[in-house]
Amino acid sequence: MTAPRAMKETERIQGMRGPGRGGPMGGGMVGQKPLEFGPSIKRLIKRLRPERPKVIAVIVAGVISVALTAAGPRVLGRATDVIFAGFIGKNLPAGLTKEQAIEAVRAQGQAKIADMMSGIDLVPGQGIDFTALRNVLLIVLGLYAFAALLSFLQGFLLNDVVQHTVFRLRSEVEDKLNRLPLRYFDLQPRGELLSRVTNDIDNVAQSLQQTMSQLLTSLLTVVFMLGMMISISPTLALIALVTIPVTMFIAGMVMKRSQSQFITQWRKTGSLNVQIEEAFTGHSLVKVFGRQREVQESFEVDNDGLFKASFMAQFLSGLIMPVMMLIANLNYVIIAVLGGLRVASGTLSLGDVQAFIQYSRQFTQPVTQVASMVNLLQSGVASAERVFELLDAEEEPDEEAITETPAEAHGRVAFEHVSFRYDEDQPLIEDVSFHVDPGQTVAIVGPTGAGKTTLVNLIMRFYDLDAGRITLDGVDISGLRREDLRSQIGMVLQDTWLFQGTIRENIAYGRPDATEEEILTAARATFVDRFVVSLPDGYDTVVDDEGGRISAGEKQLLTIARAFLADPALLILDEATSSVDTRTELLVQHAMSALRVDRTSFVIAHRLSTIRDADLILVMEDGRIVEQGNHHQLLELDGSYAALYNSQFSGPIIPQALPEPVGPSPS
Repeated sequence: MTAPRAMKETERIQGMRGPGRGGPMGGGMVGQKPLEFGPSIKRLIKRLRPERPKVIAVIVAGVISVALTAAGPRVLGRATDVIFAGFIGKNLPAGLTKEQAIEAVRAQGQAKIADMMSGIDLVPGQGIDFTALRNVLLIVLGLYAFAALLSFLQGFLLNDVVQHTVFRLRSEVEDKLNRLPLRYFDLQPRGELLSRVTNDIDNVAQSLQQTMSQLLTSLLTVVFMLGMMISISPTLALIALVTIPVTMFIAGMVMKRSQSQFITQWRKTGSLNVQIEEAFTGHSLVKVFGRQREVQESFEVDNDGLFKASFMAQFLSGLIMPVMMLIANLNYVIIAVLGGLRVASGTLSLGDVQAFIQYSRQFTQPVTQVASMVNLLQSGVASAERVFELLDAEEEPDEEAITETPAEAHGRVAFEHVSFRYDEDQPLIEDVSFHVDPGQTVAIVGPTGAGKTTLVNLIMRFYDLDAGRITLDGVDISGLRREDLRSQIGMVLQDTWLFQGTIRENIAYGRPDATEEEILTAARATFVDRFVVSLPDGYDTVVDDEGGRISAGEKQLLTIARAFLADPALLILDEATSSVDTRTELLVQHAMSALRVDRTSFVIAHRLSTIRDADLILVMEDGRIVEQGNHHQLLELDGSYAALYNSQFSGPIIPQALPEPVGPSPS
């Protein structure tokens, strides 16, 4: 059974428009509600719950790694103090105590130097203690090496967490697409849907990968660096803290302005995908009608819109980094000046000031990083919301409670006062009733838009009824699982569909467990074997939906062979032979006659010559059955069917000569 779009464009309701439906080659645009940043990011974080043990390990590794990194400058400051104390002590007379040396310097009128010496652990007459210096440097080296190892472990675990989360998200989206009703796809441009499934999910993965690692590390760094600065000098730490509210205020202002631009950016991306997908799919049509310039202009409009939205989003969010760097540099200058004064007064040692300056740089850097990640975070959350909208779409009704199984299939179909409409304001199928016995061939004819394809779509339960019921072998199809129902039906559409694979795999699509002999039997019965044997790779020839090296008619034969192999109880042919020549059509009809034994066949055809032998012909107009009977009965009625039949087989109507114009000659 083939399963591409089951609804032809010619059968769609006139005027039915949903979000994102555009004209030919023009693309559509799916509307976007304003980004709800808080709820969306909370929902995204909740998706990490299955990876909770790994997330905890990531946090623990991050805490220890940042703590060791934070301890590094403080310990390294001890090395500076050892060097400075050795340099000063070497120039002092040996044999004096530290207090005596300080008093001697103060007595010489050098009070500032004496105050500075009071904050240093020195020994007069002794130079640099290289043993102590070596020990300090080894400790610092060990701290940084262990911190780097934990940081590597954190990155490895985080990558595992993100990839598993995105893996589950992709799987959920795939499962969701299979649960969505056909109506949803009727109202969604394919390019927009593909953009959500591919571009947006990839953007979510990238955003999670970068923001989770940097955000965790940055927040921990801020906490630890602030703690170390307070331990050195609460006054200088208070000055450094001033940068946080200033940074958050500026980041908040930028976020408000860039947020809407990121939403527009991804909406424009989807719109551009729609335009490209339509233009490439209909490339031949564009060439035939010479619409290359119009398509190019449409592309340029969408591309320009995406460029402007992306430029403004990146430009506004990109303002954060230089502004933050300016604030950080001003803070650095202030701390350096005040720290130098503290060293001169003996309140702090040179090593402490050196460590504090390093902490202040490392303190402002993560704040700047958090601010600079705003654009990436906004972009990722905007994409996540678009994916969540897809996941929140209304699904087909749940069938878990259905326990009834279909009886032995014979193909008895009955419509009982069936009514259906795509749009509540536009009636289509109204109070249709008829029944078909097993083995009968039912032809459905009528003008374009009469509801012929819709009628068979209702049998497949592609759409649910508004009123009435349809029974298969006496069982209401609404009481059957869709999978069980469709397993008894084979359907061949006018629009063929092949997937990327060999001819053999395409034929066996409806019955993967079919044997090689069964596949060959189906191929020979539907005359597929006739052209396959001429191909270099035979049944191993790789084809796709574009057809590759086979013609449109040969593609149609492959879909018929697929239905033949499925051996269904009910066969639906929707203009199934429209792409084959007349001789092949007759051969296929003979082949299908063997398949129709004790099975019901619904045939939709515009060429009435193909359905003259049908057991029952239904003539539809405006969603109603206006006539029914066999070919001869309907011709005797001399009604709608007779008019359709005669219009195809009568000679051309020659208009009567027009009267001569009255008045002066044009010349």
